[in-house]
Amino acid sequence: MSATAPPAGTRQPDKQPAGSDERLLRTSPLRKLMGRPELGSVVGAVAVFIFFSIVADSFLQASSFSTVLYAASTLGIMAVPVALLMIGGEFDLSAGVLVTSSALISSMISYQMTVNVWVGVFVSLVVTLAVGVFNGFMLTRTKLPSFIITLGTFLMLTGLNLGFTKLISGTVSTKSIADMEGFASAKRLFASQFTIGDVTLKVTILWWFALVALATWVLLRTRFGNWIFAVGGGADAARAVGVPVNRTKIGLYMGVAFAAWVSGQHLLFSFDVVQSGEGVGNELTYIIAAVIGGCLITGGYGSAIGSAVGAFIFGMTSKGIVYAEWNPDWFKFFLGAMLLLATLLNAWVRKRAEASK
Repeated sequence: MSATAPPAGTRQPDKQPAGSDERLLRTSPLRKLMGRPELGSVVGAVAVFIFFSIVADSFLQASSFSTVLYAASTLGIMAVPVALLMIGGEFDLSAGVLVTSSALISSMISYQMTVNVWVGVFVSLVVTLAVGVFNGFMLTRTKLPSFIITLGTFLMLTGLNLGFTKLISGTVSTKSIADMEGFASAKRLFASQFTIGDVTLKVTILWWFALVALATWVLLRTRFGNWIFAVGGGADAARAVGVPVNRTKIGLYMGVAFAAWVSGQHLLFSFDVVQSGEGVGNELTYIIAAVIGGCLITGGYGSAIGSAVGAFIFGMTSKGIVYAEWNPDWFKFFLGAMLLLATLLNAWVRKRAEASK
């Protein structure tokens, strides 16, 4: 029996090998780029950089740029684990005051017990991680929204910070521990600075970069990263396929607690003393940086790199307004405008990426 030849000039469709999976087909670089969560924030960062380069003459100076990086790093250290938590579908409203709590614990343990400063640092780490476990445990056991759980923790920590500080120190701030044993070595780890050429940089920048790299590796190269996306996409569906949802969420809250400990130690060893009322309101800034970086409020989407870009935008805006000699009261306006614009841009990019699939 003779086979019928196809009409001239027509191209036969490519045959997929047997057992091939469409998910393994090659994707164009442009489509990959359009699918990245941080694309919108990168575009926004470029726009902000160009804007302040034009309106602020000193913005491009090396010393100014190091100040911008420092401002971004102090926010970015916390924005990274907050972004991972949001990808997992949860929030932490206690993150800001937990930073202050970790600093207060280190200071008061060291001063009141007259021990090596590193003892206070270690105790602070244990207590701070315990708060993270508490948040995750209460969330998974009570099934209450993370907003309610962490709002309660926020209020309790705010009261404990002020109450214990006044009870032990008699004032709203801790005593100086600058002359205690171990202070110098702890300061080198958490609050030192180094020089590259003519530019002086803070060690928090290294902490920030390290956390971004670690979080990116976890999200993209580990099983735990898959669990985070699965839990954020739908906890019930993730549990049905064997994802340990409770352990994943507790681990994410512990990640936020660890970053709060790092930030708290930097706060303490930068200024020697800690004001017990600090940190209130910072939790919203961490969330804003994550959202600007491409994280969805609904969970299941985002990246650690995006949170870093969001923090960098925050640093450029906060310092760019100063270098432009504008009234700093405008900062909140710019921050709110960037939040709305970044959210709209991220939503548009995501829709375009989904439509191109």
